Amino acid sequence: MDDGRGPLHGGVRIEGPSIHQLRLYLTLCEELHFGRAAARLFITQPALSQQIRELEKRLGVRVVERTGRTVTLTGAGQALLPEAQGAVAAVDRLRHVADAQMRQASGRLIVGTMGAEASMAHTRAVLSLLQQRHPGTTVQLVNLGFGDHMAALAQQEADVVFLRPPVTDDIETHHLATEPRVACLCADHPLAKLPQLTLAQLSGIPVVDMPEQVPRLWWDFWAVDPRPDGNRVCYGPVVTDMESLLHTVAAGEAMCFLPAAAREYFQRPGIRYIDVVDLIPSTSALAWSRRRRSEATIRAIRHAAREATSRDCDVGA
Repeated sequence: MDDGRGPLHGGVRIEGPSIHQLRLYLTLCEELHFGRAAARLFITQPALSQQIRELEKRLGVRVVERTGRTVTLTGAGQALLPEAQGAVAAVDRLRHVADAQMRQASGRLIVGTMGAEASMAHTRAVLSLLQQRHPGTTVQLVNLGFGDHMAALAQQEADVVFLRPPVTDDIETHHLATEPRVACLCADHPLAKLPQLTLAQLSGIPVVDMPEQVPRLWWDFWAVDPRPDGNRVCYGPVVTDMESLLHTVAAGEAMCFLPAAAREYFQRPGIRYIDVVDLIPSTSALAWSRRRRSEATIRAIRHAAREATSRDCDVGA
């Protein structure tokens, strides 16, 4: 009878695979090369080979075929791949939830920000009020990229995030401020010499795109896709963070729309910011996971956000 401690082989009980071994296996599956996988994992190639052999021993099947340092997945390796991914993801979720509960018990709050949100007047006002009302709360700021600024809430890597809506249905927000959006163009583009633009004038110019994990409703808003005339946007290179976005625009490969505050916070050679007269404004918000709204530290910063906005903390104040 299997008691959960692993199968019996020849009367000897073999332990099940460790999460560490599964992580090594997943990296090897991505690289399909022992040398590259080992370098990525910061271990030696012989150590990786030994761990994969031990994994196969514990599973009772071969998962890879070795040809020098290159590998191909066996049929069993292909079948086990999604299960290994699921097991590692489940352990990661378990760790994130446990960390979040530990933070709640200790009064520690992880606050995510994106772009220049940490420097905005409304963000500073909310965090200042939080510290005044709850001096025992420890705040840790983390900078998030385009691909993870909403996922960080679902995965409990951040307790709250200062971001720019729209957001997905599993996230709640409190509105903090409103400001115009501007077109961000390569300084050499003919339109960059104009004092202001319309969306029609920008039609046909490629817009930077986002990684596939970014919620499409968010980037559709920021790309203004579709345009008011119903035309869909043509997309250019995928960017992962603000610096890669600005580099792509400066190189003339694509354009984008950003909050007007970018003029102050993201001045770069080769970039021009131009007002767009028919572009609806953007908003800033404090966001949290809907299912965690009642946790003590999240409730505390929600209250601070409400108090801060009641004092009319405007962008640039």
